[in-house]
Amino acid sequence: MSDRAGTGDSAVQPWSAGTWTAAPAGVREADGDLLVTAVEGSDAWRHTGYGFVHDSAHALLAPLADPGAVEVTFDLDYDQQFDQAGLVLRADAGTWVKAGVEFADGAPSVGAVVTLGRSDWSVAPVPAWAGRRVTVRASRSGDAVTVRARVDDEPFQLVRVAPFPAGTPLQAGPYCCAPTRAGLEVRFRRWATGPADAALH
Repeated sequence: MSDRAGTGDSAVQPWSAGTWTAAPAGVREADGDLLVTAVEGSDAWRHTGYGFVHDSAHALLAPLADPGAVEVTFDLDYDQQFDQAGLVLRADAGTWVKAGVEFADGAPSVGAVVTLGRSDWSVAPVPAWAGRRVTVRASRSGDAVTVRARVDDEPFQLVRVAPFPAGTPLQAGPYCCAPTRAGLEVRFRRWATGPADAALH
């Protein structure tokens, strides 16, 4: 199933469908893409290990069906510590998932942060993805969110199966942030929603 995730009945969302959780430093459209410039110091995290709460990531969100899935495609052309882009599922300030590719310790890593009051973080290095086009997909059904990702047209890989409160209304869409520097610009290529995946694997 994982190599077929994201095909079929997905509907592309216009960039105008979403509302920003925190305003970016700049936003512009070019050739149908959305180019977002992050504010220096923007981030999303709650408590665990670091002892702080940050809720300033730039997430462009719209309501997501339950069950339902969201996909975001972007260019992985950033290379500074903690630069990141991907997608967010958000119920409220203490209940959210962010998934995508973060540049950390000299290499891009695909992963997810799951926050249910407190955040956790799982990552896996993907150095071969640098400079390529990444698609991240999150499928929500019942009490779980399944995160998958791929580069270019390669098959989706399973990133995470995470708990999420069943029946909780949420919003979803693309996000980026730049915890350590100014000037990060991310080119988002596509934002789509559709039915939840039929299986976890």
